[in-house]
Amino acid sequence: MSLFPPRKAESFDFKEVKYEKGDRVARITINRPHNYNAYSTPCLQELATAFEDASWDDSVAVVVYTGTGDRAFCTGGDVKEYQESYTQKPRDYWKYMCCFKGYIESMLNCAKPVIARLNGMAVGGGNESQLACDLGVMGEHTFIAQVGTGVGSVACGGSTQWLPMHVGDRKARGILFLNQRYPAYTSLAIGLVNIVVPTVKSPDGNYVTKLTGDRTFLADWNTDPWENPFENRVSAAEISKAQKGKDGYSIDFTLLDEVTADLCKQVVNKFFECTRYTKAQVNFWKELSWHGTAGHARDWLSTHYTSLEPYEGMTAFVEKRKVDFVGMRERAADPNGSSEFLWGPYAKACPKCEAKGIPSFFEFCGKCGAELG
Repeated sequence: MSLFPPRKAESFDFKEVKYEKGDRVARITINRPHNYNAYSTPCLQELATAFEDASWDDSVAVVVYTGTGDRAFCTGGDVKEYQESYTQKPRDYWKYMCCFKGYIESMLNCAKPVIARLNGMAVGGGNESQLACDLGVMGEHTFIAQVGTGVGSVACGGSTQWLPMHVGDRKARGILFLNQRYPAYTSLAIGLVNIVVPTVKSPDGNYVTKLTGDRTFLADWNTDPWENPFENRVSAAEISKAQKGKDGYSIDFTLLDEVTADLCKQVVNKFFECTRYTKAQVNFWKELSWHGTAGHARDWLSTHYTSLEPYEGMTAFVEKRKVDFVGMRERAADPNGSSEFLWGPYAKACPKCEAKGIPSFFEFCGKCGAELG
C-alpha cells in the first residue's frame, strides 16, 4: 500500500482554483475571471496544494497550468487586496510572501513538467508564474508585461531572477524598468515562450493568422522564432474585436488546445524518472538565483510596504487615476519633503499635550487639536 495514495481532484474542494486529473494530465486553472485571474492569498495556497498533489500522484505525467476565460492567464497579485490589507499591515505582507514563495516553489519542485497555457495576458506575477513553468504555449491574442515599477512594487518574485536567463540582460532590464507590453510573436522571438498559436477567428470562421504550409511544424515547437511560419498575422484591432465579440470576430482555443495536448502526449511518452531528474538539473540556475534572493526580497518588500510608493501606486490603481510619479520625485528632491511618508516623517511634538511622533506636514495636533509650530 502506498504511503502517498492519490486523491481525486474534486476531493480538494477548492474555491478559487479548478483542478482536474485524467489521461495522465493534471489541469490547474486560476478561476478568478472577475479580476483578470489575479491571485488572492487563499488562491495561492490552493494552487500550491494542487501542484504538490500533481507532483506526488504517479498517475500524472504532466501539468497544464492556465486561467479561466480568454482575457487573462494571470495578472499577479490582487492589487485591491494589497491596498486594503498589506499597505495597512505591512507585517502581513511578509506572511503573504511566504505563501507566494511556497506557490512558486511548488512549480519549481513539481516532479512533472509544467506547461503554461497562456489563454490571456500574463502580467506582473502572472509572467513570474509562467516563467516558473517548464514550457509555455501562448495564444496570439495575448501579451506579457511587468508592472512593478509602475505600481510601487518590485518584480522580484521570479522576474528579476529569471528574465535575464530567458531574454538576456538588456532585454530583461527593458521589460522590468519600462513596463511595456510584449505581444505574442515578440514574446516568442525573445525567448519568453516556446510557441505561439493562432487564436483569433474572422467572420468567415477561419483563423485570421494562417499557416504557410501544413500543420506538421506545430509538432516541432522549437522552430526558429525569427522564421515566419504564418501569413496575414492578426492585428491589434482584430484582437480587440475578437475579445469583445464584435463584427463576427471571436477567440477560439481549438488550435491552442491541440498544441497543448500534443506537448502533453510527447511528455507522457518519455521516461518519468529521467524527465524528473532532467528538470532538477535544468533548474540549477533558476533555483540558485531564486534561493539567493527570494528571502531578501520577502523582507525588503514587507518593509517597503510601510512607505508611500506602494500606497500611492496601489491607491491610484484602485481609484482608477494616474499615479503622481513626478510629484513623488519632487517630494524626494525637496529638502523639507518626504517621499517615504504620506504626511511626512514623525518629527513634530505638540507643545500643549506633549504628544510626540506627529507627522511633520501636520499643522495641528491630531490628539488635542493645538496648532503646531
